[in-house]
Order: sequence, then structure tokens, then C-alpha cells
Amino acid sequence: MKHHFIFIATFLAATSLSAVEKATIIVSNSLSSPRGNELVEVDANIVKAKLDGVSSFYITDADGKEVPSQLTYDGKLIFPVGVPAKGKSVYYALKGQPSNYESKVFGRQFPERVDDIAWENDRVAFRCYGPALQRNGERAWGYDVWNKRTSKLIVEARYASELDTDMQRAISKLRSIGKGDLADDVYNAISYHVDHGNGMDCYKVGPTLGCGTTALMVGENIIYPRCYKTYEILDCGPLRFTVKLIYGTEKIDGMDVFETRIISLDAGSHLNKAIVSYDGLTKEMPIAVGIVVHNENPNAYVLNKDDGYMGYEDLGDPTQYKEKYRAIQNQDFGKIYVGTVFPQPMKELKFKSENGLPGANGHILAISSIRNATSFTYYFGSGWDRNEETGIFSLTTWEAYLNQFAHQVKTPLKVTVK
Repeated sequence: MKHHFIFIATFLAATSLSAVEKATIIVSNSLSSPRGNELVEVDANIVKAKLDGVSSFYITDADGKEVPSQLTYDGKLIFPVGVPAKGKSVYYALKGQPSNYESKVFGRQFPERVDDIAWENDRVAFRCYGPALQRNGERAWGYDVWNKRTSKLIVEARYASELDTDMQRAISKLRSIGKGDLADDVYNAISYHVDHGNGMDCYKVGPTLGCGTTALMVGENIIYPRCYKTYEILDCGPLRFTVKLIYGTEKIDGMDVFETRIISLDAGSHLNKAIVSYDGLTKEMPIAVGIVVHNENPNAYVLNKDDGYMGYEDLGDPTQYKEKYRAIQNQDFGKIYVGTVFPQPMKELKFKSENGLPGANGHILAISSIRNATSFTYYFGSGWDRNEETGIFSLTTWEAYLNQFAHQVKTPLKVTVK
């Protein structure tokens, strides 16, 4: 009998140990289509509590293979999942130190390029403009698209090439001695406006809303938000990049208003998540999300109010290069697809013409409303038909991506921790 008690005590101890060494995470998909290449998030404190408050843990799939994960600034555990249509997938959190994962995202401020903030993942890259550029008097206010056709992180290298001081001195020297044509050739050899095999910047922003920037409206007038004033990097990989941008106080309809944006980009996604709020509003105001419509393709947009998205096919800036290069270089532009997705119903989606926009005839706008110190959440981003890995080759395939993304946002994966 004594031996039986010893066996039972040992079994219970082992079972108890096993229970706190591992937590089970069940991810459920209620849609009739599979979910893949998508990050799921769960409160990290719930997982830690299941593991007796442990501070360090890692994630595996059902077969015991470690899955990359990240703890975010706002206390979330995120990791990539694959879940069948109307099905479930099981993952485990285990006590222990996670591996060092290769980062799929990157971003930072580039004071060497008038305070740009640029960021990227394995599919897309973006930038917004900062205080040094605004002090220079240049008008560039919306989000910029940096096309990629590689899964590698390339933003740092593009800036390093474009801003190489030795090459810039050589270019200036060539111009000073009358060799302007050779100087232009050298510049093209280092410029991120030329595709050197990993993509290029050929999207035109200027004094517009670019690729899905927000703006308050007074009547039918867009109040452009200018450049950010201060910033804070909140997450920087390996799976999510997050930046907080604060914009300077502006006098809008008699109110002193300042804006805060929190923008995050996940590995594998074409779209950023943006959370926007305003302080100083004394009344409810219209808020618009806009995509600039350029003259070269004035009607190539889709507006879907019911499903909550809009998209546009941009052909790139035809004046990007000097005339002598355009016949060759402009062929590399391909087609740039930009779009936005809205989790909440929008009041109106429309095209708004506007005079005085360089190279553009207006914006497509999604309009809602916002009150003081409340938040507005939406998604914005891009695709490029020269990136063969993404399967986005037309406005039709881009719209299908936006439609699927909208349905997934409105029907999030359900996560249960046991």
C-alpha cells in the first residue's frame, strides 16, 4: 500500500509540473477560408499566469517546432499562425528562453535625410516626413511608398547608397567641371529612385495625402497635417514595427489641435495599422483618409463602402528622371497599388477633385467623424506588380487582397489560452 501512495504522489507531482511548464494556445477561425501568413495576438500576462508568472517563454506549433514570437510595447504576445477554414490550430507556450529570430521588420528615423522615418517588412516599405524637411520649406505631407521586390530588409542600405558622402562629392565635382551627363549617370547608379534589383522609390507624394494619410476636414476642405514634430519607436521586431508620431499644434476652425498617430507594420502584411487621435477638439469633426489620384491614371480606383476598403492603381511619377533617361527608366515603374481598409463603417467613400496638386487631380476619400481624445483605427498600405512573390499583378488582384483583409479584420481569429 505504501508503494501505491509513493507512485500516486510521484504521478501527481509530475502531472502538476507538466501543467505549469506548458500552456496551450488554441486559435480558431470562423471564416470559410483558411488563414495564413497572419499574426495573432494575445495578452502576454494571461500566458505568463498560466506558466506560474514566468518572465521568459517561447512558442511552438503542435509538432513542437519553435515559432517566432514577440512581446510588444502594449503587453501583447504575437506570433504567426496558420488555421484551416472553420477550423482550429494548437500552439504551446513553454517555459524557457526563446531563440534569436531573424527580424522581418525594421525602421528608424533618418536625421541624415531631413528626419525621414522609414520602415519596412518582408514585403513593403514606407516613409513619412519630419521636422527638418518642413523647416526647409518642402511640401511633402502624406505617406510615401517604397516599392520592394525582395523579402530582405533594404531601407538602411538604400539610404546609405543615396547619401554616400564620397559619391555625393564626386557628383558635385563632376558638375563643377562641366561633366553634368556623367554626374547624372553616377547619381543614377546610387539612387533609390532607380531599381537596382530590390525595388525603387517612384511614388509621388508632395503636398497631398499620399498613400492613405488622415486629415481633418472643415466643410469640403482638407486640412493637410504637414510633417510630424516628435516621434518614439515603440516596437522594432522581429515581427512588428511600431512608431508613435506627434504632430505640432495647428489652428483648425478656431481650435488649437494636435494629432497623435501610432503606426504598426507586421511581418508578411501589405498594410499598416494606424490609430489616430486628436486633442483640442471642442466639437465633433469630419476625418478623412485619402489616397492621391495622379493624372496618369485618373479613373483606376475602387470604392467599396459595404466591405470597407478603397484602392488605387498608381503608375509612378513620370517626371522622376531627366528627359534623357525617361524612355528607359520609366519602364521600371510597373504599377503601384495603394489601399486602405476600415474596421468600422465609414460615412462616405468618394472621389474629390482638387486643383493645385502637382501631377494630381484629387483624392479618393473615406470620411468618418471623430471627437476629442477618441481614436480612429484603419489600415493603409501598398503592393507592387514587379514583386513576383506577392501575387499582386492587377487592380483586380489588389482589390481581392483588400477585400480578404477587410473580412479578416472584421472577423478576427479567436485565441484561447488553457
